[in-house]
Amino acid sequence: MARLNLLEETRFEKVPVTVYASQQEASVIVAARIATLIKAKQAKGETAVLGLATGATPVKVYSELVRLHKEEGLSFSNVVTFNLDEYYPIQPTAKQSYVAFMHEHLFNHIDIAPANIHIPDGTLNKDAIHAWCLEYEQKIEKFGGLDIQLLGIGRTGHIGFNEPGSAPNSGTRLVTLEELTRRDASRDFGAKENVPSKAITMGIGTIFKAREIILMAWNKTKASIIKKAVEGDITGEVPATFLQLSSSVEFIVDEDAASELTRFNLPWLVKDCIWDKTLIKKAVIWLSQTLGKPVLKLTDEDYNSHGMAGLIVQTGPAYNTNISIFNQLQQTITGWPGGKPNADDSSRPERAIPAVKRSIIFSPHPDDDVISMGGTFIRLVDQGHDVHVAYQTSGNTAVWDDDVLRYVEFTIDFMKSSGKDVNELQQTYKDMRAFIAAKQPNQIDTKEIRSVKGFIRKTEAIAGARYAGLQDDHIHFMELPFYETGKTQKNAVSEVDIQLTIELLQRVKPHQVFAAGDFADPHGTHIVCFHIIIEALTRLRKTEAWAKDCWLWMYRGAWHEFEAYEIEMAVPLSPLEVIRKRNAIFKHQSQKDTPVFPGDDAREFWVRAEQRNRETARIYDSLGLADYEAMEAFVKWRFDEK
Repeated sequence: MARLNLLEETRFEKVPVTVYASQQEASVIVAARIATLIKAKQAKGETAVLGLATGATPVKVYSELVRLHKEEGLSFSNVVTFNLDEYYPIQPTAKQSYVAFMHEHLFNHIDIAPANIHIPDGTLNKDAIHAWCLEYEQKIEKFGGLDIQLLGIGRTGHIGFNEPGSAPNSGTRLVTLEELTRRDASRDFGAKENVPSKAITMGIGTIFKAREIILMAWNKTKASIIKKAVEGDITGEVPATFLQLSSSVEFIVDEDAASELTRFNLPWLVKDCIWDKTLIKKAVIWLSQTLGKPVLKLTDEDYNSHGMAGLIVQTGPAYNTNISIFNQLQQTITGWPGGKPNADDSSRPERAIPAVKRSIIFSPHPDDDVISMGGTFIRLVDQGHDVHVAYQTSGNTAVWDDDVLRYVEFTIDFMKSSGKDVNELQQTYKDMRAFIAAKQPNQIDTKEIRSVKGFIRKTEAIAGARYAGLQDDHIHFMELPFYETGKTQKNAVSEVDIQLTIELLQRVKPHQVFAAGDFADPHGTHIVCFHIIIEALTRLRKTEAWAKDCWLWMYRGAWHEFEAYEIEMAVPLSPLEVIRKRNAIFKHQSQKDTPVFPGDDAREFWVRAEQRNRETARIYDSLGLADYEAMEAFVKWRFDEK
């Protein structure tokens, strides 16, 4: 019976998928499987042939293999490795090369023979690549083929660098990289234009020959492509779907990466559900959107024909549930994000008392405040609340080099016009120009250049906050040390980061805090900043009464909005407020037009924000609620439930 239940739950899935609670747990399991293979081969006096992947996905697997070697004596003396791919052209000494990656994360720490390591050569002459690729395939066959092939998955659905359009029988070859793939790599190279446009990769046909294929994926940024790869039709537009043709493949993912699979996202379509409040709200909103009908017009037949018969058996006629969900949605809408004074707040998102609240808006980068919640920011100030904004990092890696020179040139001219001595500054300027001219991709800027980039973003943030109505003493620049490395790779969070946050919270003693809750931020800074806030408030709640009564509202930024069923406070914006928010975003001129790290969306940040807010309003309208110009959405963090 248990097996039948599992088959029913996974009936939409066309490949085996194993889901683990966390990336760490899954990585340990994968590493253990590799170790078991190596030991079994050693016992027989045979060679273990591993196909290895690069990127963030396998890092913890390699870390666990290193631990097994150092602490449990796992030997790699009988191991031969073949890597999936390499950028072309690239020198093996470049930090971004996969040669450097593999040695940093694995080979430098184990006892593998250098002659047993095989990685595509990014230094070849172009006319030599074809012959080299044939030889690479022959070497794999000479060792008896790959025992295990590790894979990650790109957001284009590529495996290795087999981009959309790749043939299922393709072999090792030179390929051209998709724009999205290059954008995803831009932080490693300092900017997209520095990312090589080509790569050498094993083909899908080469991968298929492995006796065991393990595709790994972690976090919500991979959830959408995992759903396509696992449940979608086989298509060259999503190369990972070709793995559905293999009998030797297993997808190993964490809960976040699995979250869009039907059995987790729409469980009522595959099994009987335990209908709690959250699932009911999610299902009814899904039904309304699927049928294109307002919530109040859904019928018993609609429920019955879409896997939700058990719900109306539990709750009674559909209209009872419709009314309940409609009221819940209506009660999330408020024009008073700081609470409405002298009003019954029993069904409002925020408390009425105190009428004037102290609020801190934490902004991971110097523009997240206005991009994500600029309308609410302005509304809080207009309604008389004591609002502070705290910029957690300088954002100094996201400024173009030529902006640095432009600002320093301005300063030199200003000093000259004021009769100031500019000799020292002119020498600094010459040094900057010389450094920038010779700068390598992702090379750490000089201290002076980093300072100017930080000043540019700081003055923009001040301009934006002033436009929202804040006085200068309510604008805080935290410069959390974890970020201030000058590199795209940041340091681990330290006690200093937490203490700086605690000190600011103790000074202000806010009634409400707003923090970035978009954990799909492709650059990782948002989730790190959020965890710092959580740790600081968790400690303070143990000792300080005000902290126990401090509410934390999460907002989302330039990438994704909360799902409609998640939203607990929706702040409507009038057409004029949309324009005011846009003007606040415009103060961040270094991020306009084409920012250094735009992510996978070519739209400007103000356009993304506006369209996202309008889409939230459209969704509320389609569900049968009022038709607003735009809406900003928030979800409350509940400390007692975590």
